[in-house]
Formats: sequence, C-alpha cells, structure tokens
Amino acid sequence: MKKIECVILDWAGTAVDYGCFAPVSAFIESFKSLGLEVTAAETRAHMGLTKIEEIRALFKIERVANTFRERYGRDYNENDIQACYAEFQRLLFASLRSYSGPISRVVETIDFLRSQGIVIGSTTGYTKEMMDIVIPAAAERGYRVDNCVTSDGLPAGRPYPYMIYKNMCDLTVPSRFSVLKYGDTISDIKEGVNAGVWSVGVVLGSNELGLTEEEVNAMPAGELKKRMLEVRYRMYAAGAHYVVDSIEELPALIESINARMNRE
Repeated sequence: MKKIECVILDWAGTAVDYGCFAPVSAFIESFKSLGLEVTAAETRAHMGLTKIEEIRALFKIERVANTFRERYGRDYNENDIQACYAEFQRLLFASLRSYSGPISRVVETIDFLRSQGIVIGSTTGYTKEMMDIVIPAAAERGYRVDNCVTSDGLPAGRPYPYMIYKNMCDLTVPSRFSVLKYGDTISDIKEGVNAGVWSVGVVLGSNELGLTEEEVNAMPAGELKKRMLEVRYRMYAAGAHYVVDSIEELPALIESINARMNRE
C-alpha cells in the first residue's frame, strides 16, 4: 500500500514565528544600517532562500542599487553584501529565541502524525548556527522534529531540492512519492516541486500572507478571504499540489493523498 511516510516542514512562518517576522525585521534594519531602504513586501518576495542569497536578491533591486550608487559613488560589491549579512546575523541572533514559539495547533498535529508512523523532517533558510538557537527554543515549547537540514555543506538551498534529499537519506525514506513537503513560501513550494515530492502550501501564519495572528483575527472576513485567496493562487501558480488554510487540515489531506495514490 502506498502512503505518505515522511512530512518535511519549513520553520519560520510554517511551524514557528506566526507571519514570519523575525527575518523580515532583520533584513529591513540591516539595509537601513547602510542607508538603504527595503520594504517588508520586498523581503517577503524572496523569503525561503538562504539568507545570504536573499540579501543578494535585495541588493539587485534597481531602486536599492541606485540608492547605493548615489550614496557611495560606486556600485555595490561582495564586500557590501557580506557587511550587510553580518549586520543581519547580529540582529537576527538577538531576536531568534523570541520568535521560536510554535504556531497554533502545530504541536498537536505533528504529534498526531508521528503517532501514525510518519517521520517529521524539516528544511529552512536559516543556517545551522541559527537553528542551534531555534530548535531548542521550539522544543522547550513542545515542538520537535526528527531531523533538521540546513543548506550548510550542500550545493545550494531553496528552491533546489538538496535539503529534501538529505532529509530522505537521514530518515531512510526510500521513495519521493511517500514524502510531503509543507511550507509557507513560494521557495518552499518550488523546493518540493523540484524534489518531485508532494508539495503543500499553508496560508494562515505564512510569510505570503504576512499578517500577525492578531491582525488575522481583527480583519473583516471579506478582506481576509480575499488576501488568503491571493496567497492560494500564488502557491498554485508556483506548482503546489495542494494548499491548506492551516496545519489542522494536514492529517485529512494526507489520508486523501494516500487514497489517491492507491487508486492510480
């Protein structure tokens, strides 16, 4: 019988840090330290990449590059990228622990999936050094995974599939058809698609929605529905097999996928 044996989750915006705010703030402030402005929307557009690659992407924005040229009288170079990344890391490390709380119903859902014999892997745009803070902080609040893979030592991070493949090796999962990748960014969706596994997006709490839980609860129903639909469309356009509103829908979706695989 074919079935899902492994679920691989992202971290910020998927399992912890509702709305994915820790990296957004650090990106904005690190560019500000150079006299440059990047918006929350611009940082979110590249979220899911490794953090150094996101900084490179933000520097490439024409407005940002032009402002740098006007301010410093030259084009930016790799030294400037690395200086910005160093400041980003300083800011992020100072706040990571505060943003490591699990999103609502994540702990209960993952515990249920594990009780069904499903192993829990994870991938992230954070480095191993960053995850050395996030993993124990999340565990203190009840969230644990069976494996965490960063892009350190791999050919590349998202949207490439290597972190998923490393999870499969570490967790001895032999078939990509039995793996479900679950995440909140477009890079997460593409990572799953490129790995050839089931790729599932989540809307509430996601980087793509970009709202706090309080903002979600206070927003008029019609406006919230509109924004959630926009996220769903973007995820499906990126190749998602399915998109759910929240993690509570995941067990039923897995049952549906299992049934689908055994009909085909």
